[in-house]
Amino acid sequence: MDARIPAHIEVSGFIRAVEAEGGFGTVLNKGERDAGTIMLVLIENGDNARIYERMPQLDGSRVWQCTRRQQTSPDFGESLTMRLAFSDYIETRGRQDPDLWIVELDVAKPERFIGLGV
Repeated sequence: MDARIPAHIEVSGFIRAVEAEGGFGTVLNKGERDAGTIMLVLIENGDNARIYERMPQLDGSRVWQCTRRQQTSPDFGESLTMRLAFSDYIETRGRQDPDLWIVELDVAKPERFIGLGV
């Protein structure tokens, strides 16, 4: 049997770790308390948003992978459209999976909190 940390404890740990580093963390969508999956929206100073989700690998492990990046454009209208598409993806994922936790973390170099030294 796969020993897994309950989702609500892992989410709480992410938020506490980020806040201890002077960042901000919040739950955008509360999923299933123990077995829910987690999607992280990582941001640096309110910009450069990207989404990380755990993806199953052939060996049965699950690793964090960037599934979306918020595109920015110098054109305000185009930039707004891109931001809305990014937000729509987050909302759609939340509707598709009622067990999904969606957590936003805004801190410098947020990938370090999921073991990625990007």
